[in-house]
Amino acid sequence: MTSPLILLPGDEVPSEYLPSTNSGPLRLGAGLRLLSRPSSNPSTPLSHVISATQPGILSTDIKRNAVSILSTPNRRYLPTPGDLVIAQIHHSSPDYFFCMVTPQAPQALLGQLSFEGATKKTRPMLKQGDLVYARVLSTGLGAGAEVELTCVNPATGKAEPGGLGPLTGGMVFDVSTGLAARLMKASSSSAEQQEAVAGLVVLEELGKKLEKTGGFEIAVGRNGKVWVDCANGGDYAVKATVAIGRCLSTLDQHELNSTNQRKLVTRILREMKVET
Repeated sequence: MTSPLILLPGDEVPSEYLPSTNSGPLRLGAGLRLLSRPSSNPSTPLSHVISATQPGILSTDIKRNAVSILSTPNRRYLPTPGDLVIAQIHHSSPDYFFCMVTPQAPQALLGQLSFEGATKKTRPMLKQGDLVYARVLSTGLGAGAEVELTCVNPATGKAEPGGLGPLTGGMVFDVSTGLAARLMKASSSSAEQQEAVAGLVVLEELGKKLEKTGGFEIAVGRNGKVWVDCANGGDYAVKATVAIGRCLSTLDQHELNSTNQRKLVTRILREMKVET
């Protein structure tokens, strides 16, 4: 297996680290861009290289023929097309919801009809403070360009698997962008992505411990937001949700191996008096 590759902004990705499949075009994820490089021979066409735009570890998804950068834990989030984010409604106009993705960035636009099956009569009636799980559709060009979000696949008009749309109930916890990216990969069904974050077992362990009591739903945004909602309602759901948030917060602050992550889950559930 090829050793992990750490990149700095401007570094080129060696060809041996790229997926070798020819099933489709290579997908570039967060932290990478394609550059054209002129050849020394005028008769030779331009060559292309993949360059890093942010520091981090190169992550390869062979199944999707994709590469991306796993960011450093505390990096400020920069919207990238294709990213899943948890956004908060700030205010609305007849055509758009204005959403906060990060406290530092300008508000993003979410179309009033950018939901599955939405019409002027059936569109969600969202108000200030409501949450949505959305995908970054575009970021525009140049400084000050508007970020646009969507809760559907533009090609089909359908909400993608994973719960895009309004998030009701539950609680939201802040984590570093690095942990958010690792959690998203760890919860993926792709074996290649799971391999890239081997050793991150906190969600798997929580799922096993809480399965008998109804389990929980989770949505992770690349902007460092995690939404958690536990089944069964009442005081139990509140305690279980807070326990999950404590597990993620502790993991974010300390480098824990898989054994210590399991011990952490057991200890916090016991302290919160959550029956398993």
